[in-house]
Amino acid sequence: MSVQDIEQYKISEQPYYESQHDEVSLYDAAYEARLPVMIKGPTGCGKSRFIEHMAWKLDKPLITVACNEDMTASDLVGRYLLDSNGTRWVDGPLTTAARIGAICYLDEVVEARQDTTVVIHPLTDHRRNLPLDKKGELIDAHPDFQLVISYNPGYQSLMKDLKQSTKQRFTALEFDYPDASVEASIVATEGGIDNDVAAKLVKIAGTARNLKGHGLDEGISTRLLVYAANLMNKGIEAQRACRMALVRPITDDDDIRDTLDHAIDSVFSA
Repeated sequence: MSVQDIEQYKISEQPYYESQHDEVSLYDAAYEARLPVMIKGPTGCGKSRFIEHMAWKLDKPLITVACNEDMTASDLVGRYLLDSNGTRWVDGPLTTAARIGAICYLDEVVEARQDTTVVIHPLTDHRRNLPLDKKGELIDAHPDFQLVISYNPGYQSLMKDLKQSTKQRFTALEFDYPDASVEASIVATEGGIDNDVAAKLVKIAGTARNLKGHGLDEGISTRLLVYAANLMNKGIEAQRACRMALVRPITDDDDIRDTLDHAIDSVFSA
């Protein structure tokens, strides 16, 4: 693969990211040691943005895979395809990352079948290689290659969880929604609104997050707060923007919806 082809996987502009604790220095150390990293945290709390930020900071190519239950091992490592000249091998994203020294980010890895995720094991220990059984090739990972996975522990179940044999191949960072002041700064910057209004959105999110496990599977994410801010920045009235971006996406329960609608009215009429 040419230098130009590798450059397409690099992030050219700095992704906005507000550090919460010491996650940046911890990730730096893990990358320097080429240790695989697991990122755990709720939906929309900044896991993917963090990885994008770190890839930009380290000036390394980033290949992201959105995992799903239909994903096969061939989707990750590659397969033979038919063309006018017969068959040709096409690398999958994991193989490409191992060849060029990219950070390979498997987003929501628990969505993939366990028999699929097993293929990453040789890349996460001292071997750092990837067998391509169908092709009869053994790839030694590029010295710059790193594997990163993420998932939401709140959605764990017996059917959707990582095996211990997989978990114990990774170092791990735990993410949560930022502290209120940091989250307000993120929402204000990303949504183009002032800090006072952003703080009100964060207050509403706090009400919803307190309902997690009491009618809500998941609270309002930082991502949804930015969506609400984007709507307000386009001239949509605050309460209407909040109902559209914060409440209607997360619940169909009338009582929960009424509770959150009331919280929105209280915050923006104060």
